[in-house]
Amino acid sequence: MKKILIVQSVFYPHISKMLLDSATKKISESDYEYEIVNVPGALEIPAAISFAEKSEKYDGYVALGCVIRGETSHHDIVANESARGLNKLAIKKKLAIGNGILTVENEAQAIVRADPKQKDKGSFAAMACIEMMKLKEKFAC
Repeated sequence: MKKILIVQSVFYPHISKMLLDSATKKISESDYEYEIVNVPGALEIPAAISFAEKSEKYDGYVALGCVIRGETSHHDIVANESARGLNKLAIKKKLAIGNGILTVENEAQAIVRADPKQKDKGSFAAMACIEMMKLKEKFAC
C-alpha cells in the first residue's frame, strides 16, 4: 500500500489540528497509509521532507501549517521560503507534495481556511498529494 508522510508545523496547534484532521480523513478515505511528524514551524517543513525522502519509505508528502502576518516582514520570508523549499523539492527530487501551509493576514482567515466545514485546505492538500502521486506514476518518474 502506498504511504504518505504528513509533516505538520505545530506553531498554531489549534489550526494545525483542523488541517491534520481533514488531511488524515481524506487520505484514509482514499485507501492510503500515512505517518505524521511534527516540526516547530513552517520553515522546517521542507527540511523534514528532505530528510524523510532519503528513507524511500514514502510515495507522497503533505505539508501542513500556518503563517499569520504579524507586525514585521517575517511573515513574508516564512511564507515565501517555505513555498520555495517545497517547490524546489517537488521539481528537483520529483516528489509528490501537497502544500497545505496557510498564509493569511489573521487568525480568523486561518480558521476559515483550516475548518473542514469551510474551506477545508487540509483535505485539499491531501488530495493534491494523491493526484500528484498518480501523475508521477503515470509518467513513470
